[in-house]
Amino acid sequence: MGVSLGNSKGFVAEINVTPFVDVMLVLLIIFMVTAPLMTQGLEVDLPQTQTVEVLPTDSEHLVMTIRRDGTMYLDEYPVTLEDMEGHLTRLVKEQHKQLFLRADKEVPYGVVVDVMGRIKAAGIVNLGVVAEQPDEPSGKKKK
Repeated sequence: MGVSLGNSKGFVAEINVTPFVDVMLVLLIIFMVTAPLMTQGLEVDLPQTQTVEVLPTDSEHLVMTIRRDGTMYLDEYPVTLEDMEGHLTRLVKEQHKQLFLRADKEVPYGVVVDVMGRIKAAGIVNLGVVAEQPDEPSGKKKK
């Protein structure tokens, strides 16, 4: 019942990491493919204007979205009118972040003004409004 110590190597004390590396590589690829899809945001039909600036890509801003059906989101998280002021104070004002407002063009003007008033009541004075640049008419061409 003893172990023969002749020509055999005995016990191997090394860990085979090849399966671990394979699994981690697959997980990395899955993460790289799905991460950009998760940041697409909510579907909103934005109003159009002539001058549009690109939103900053850093994480130092939050986006308040008002959808056509009246539901509101702070980034991807749903928020109600009653809870909005507390969330904005905690997440935007206290952390010194910038807030942008995205509202569907079908949302009544009164709802947008009400939300803007609540944002100001939360102590946020700088508010960016998100819009799209209009499509150029087919007669005009870019130079």
